[in-house]
Amino acid sequence: MNKENLQSIVEALIFVSEHPMTIKQMQSAMDDVSLSELKAALDQIKQAYGVGSHGIYLESVGGGYQFRTKLDKAPTIQKWAAAKPIRMTRAQLETLAIVAYKQPLTRIDVDGVRGVESTHILKMLLDKKLIRILGVKEVPGRPLLYGTTPEFLEFFTLRGLDALPTLESLKELKSEEMPLFARDSLTQEEVT
Repeated sequence: MNKENLQSIVEALIFVSEHPMTIKQMQSAMDDVSLSELKAALDQIKQAYGVGSHGIYLESVGGGYQFRTKLDKAPTIQKWAAAKPIRMTRAQLETLAIVAYKQPLTRIDVDGVRGVESTHILKMLLDKKLIRILGVKEVPGRPLLYGTTPEFLEFFTLRGLDALPTLESLKELKSEEMPLFARDSLTQEEVT
């Protein structure tokens, strides 16, 4: 397969994929394509769409690749699609951050960090597919364990959870009067 044909096939695969497409998925769709050839094709596509007047670019997100609208085109696209951006309350963002940084954890764990009951907020985050149920904790009552989803990575344009800022860097950014969470003084046992 020649280089231009490979690039066009990779472009088409990414374009039709509903979610970020991984290199493994691309390889399974094509015969006799090496990993290095595939990565070279992705680099060429990134370069081609990164310059010029294209309205989209190729983004590495959630462990795969996806075409995204360039920021300067977003207002026009939003107006046309009449799409309202997803708005999240401070409580939802706080709960989502707790789940992202401390997963897997139970609702009781979230409540303990926030200092308030979180059932309703966890349900809303489940409905938005930003978190998911990972299983149950093997303790009396068998509470559900929560964690983030690939949609969470996609929503926040993250390659993986390791792309989240560290808690230490967040603590440096916050003011001393405003805690990161309702209960911002966790013991070492609670953190691990």
